[in-house]
Amino acid sequence: MGDEIRRAVAADTDAVRAVTDAAYRHYIARIGVVPQPMEADHAADVAAGKVFVVGEPVVGLVVVEARDDHLFLDSIAVHPDARGQGVGRRLLEFVDAHARALGLSEVRLYTNALMWENQELYPKYGYEVVGRRLAGAYDRVHYRKRLVE
Repeated sequence: MGDEIRRAVAADTDAVRAVTDAAYRHYIARIGVVPQPMEADHAADVAAGKVFVVGEPVVGLVVVEARDDHLFLDSIAVHPDARGQGVGRRLLEFVDAHARALGLSEVRLYTNALMWENQELYPKYGYEVVGRRLAGAYDRVHYRKRLVE
């Protein structure tokens, strides 16, 4: 079908890298460092089953990792050409459903403090700020979303 969210396979690795780079590249000048998702080992994340993609060709993706008590949303990326089409919303809804399917009642994530668009977006989807921490060159705002049954 093409618009189904599915687990990424090895053949998707180049697309995962390209969409991530396209989605995050514009932040380099603003935050003064390369955003961490751009430096991820995409092949390893795909091989570990952490990456889910949407679109043929891929236009959006999430990188998630199940932890003991929550699902960590490591990265969400939507290609600039696909913005405004509901791709990000669908991916965030998928993350919630995936967490529930794993028996986890909370999703956590963080974003760079200078990525203010994200700080406007996440609360609209039920995320609350739980802290702000410096991690090397990264100033991160941490969020969580408790999932109700």
